Amino acid sequence: MEYEFTLKFKLPTADASTSTDSLVERLGAAECDDALVGVGQPGRVALSFTREAKSASDAILSAIKDVLRAIPGARLIEAAPDYVGLTDVAELVGVTRQNMRKLMAAHLDFPSPVHEGSSQVWHLESVLRWLAGRDGSYPIDQRLLDVAYITMQCNLTNEARRLEPLHHSRIRKWVTA
Repeated sequence: MEYEFTLKFKLPTADASTSTDSLVERLGAAECDDALVGVGQPGRVALSFTREAKSASDAILSAIKDVLRAIPGARLIEAAPDYVGLTDVAELVGVTRQNMRKLMAAHLDFPSPVHEGSSQVWHLESVLRWLAGRDGSYPIDQRLLDVAYITMQCNLTNEARRLEPLHHSRIRKWVTA
């Protein structure tokens, strides 16, 4: 099956000023020739993959491995699609933003956002899974759901590296209660 996803990396200092052509050449040699490469922000690289694999997990994890082989020391910043607003979800599902807003407002069991403020952000997987459970009213592409799940796992794991064990164990008691 074919899976579409984006991986964003921070380049190691040694590669931060490397030419785009050189990075693209190294990535191609490391089997990342199935990705469009973007280097808009200095010291960063984004790769938009369309990768053939048995599963979303195999596609995404092999892509991360291939990028790290091409650019040792690169650090994954974000895997996408994961963090989304209502407009993003509406576009993916084929409804209006207003429809998504009504669903969110009308259902207490709508997934909680991971960020609230002037704009709200959700994990795509949570919203897609919730929509999929709505009496079949919203047909969700299983490949998209699988990719959203794995990218969420990548991002959560990435963030978990920053946890300080003492505070994590103390805080966990209260947030999971």
